[in-house]
Amino acid sequence: MVQNGQITFYSSPYSPFTHRVRIALDQAEADYTDYVIDFSNKPSWYAEKVNPVGKVPAITYGGPKSTPENPTPESAKINESLVILELLADLFPEANLLPSDPVLRAQARLFINVFETKVFDGFKDFLFMYVKGSDKTLLESLEVLQARLPPNGFAVGPEWTNADSAVAPFLVRMDLMLRHDVGRYPQEEGAAVLEAFRGARFARLAKYIDDILQSPVFKATWDEETNLKLIKLNPVTQRT
Repeated sequence: MVQNGQITFYSSPYSPFTHRVRIALDQAEADYTDYVIDFSNKPSWYAEKVNPVGKVPAITYGGPKSTPENPTPESAKINESLVILELLADLFPEANLLPSDPVLRAQARLFINVFETKVFDGFKDFLFMYVKGSDKTLLESLEVLQARLPPNGFAVGPEWTNADSAVAPFLVRMDLMLRHDVGRYPQEEGAAVLEAFRGARFARLAKYIDDILQSPVFKATWDEETNLKLIKLNPVTQRT
């Protein structure tokens, strides 16, 4: 696919937000430089030169090729994972990161919106913070997301799109953490959520996650064993 400018991708091996972007970059067969930001020793130049917020992911696009530590003033600095997904869909239209059909494009964006506005808070509150009652909130929000899935295939049909790239890193990590009893939630609540999640109530969502795990697009970016180790080491997943 034709690429008109350099791309430098600032990432982290743990972050599901950077995972979103990595999937889309690989699906687009983009030529990019991957630079991992070490948050235990975050370089001072990163916030100054790339992302003032200091978070990942971020990309630089365009301008003369340079080292990641010294992006050129001519390059565009773009942060926020969902914004980057939209940019990549525009930069690589042949990759079909978003459907060409306008209705399906709208449905893809609505699927992402449901995850962002309904599911993400439950995901965070139950697995990483543990807010009382978040087990119910998480399950109810997953039902809303499940209701938007077509009978078969991915988020908006048989082809993988940005809607899947946006949601898959979180759903797969949630399933992984529940199966291995990792997270801030009380153990008995985790077992109950996992039982519900793997039951008839969520049969379509469970099939969707299985399809994600079997998809070549996702498999190329996912190492379950490594991610489980990273998640277990993260202080925010450890019970107090």
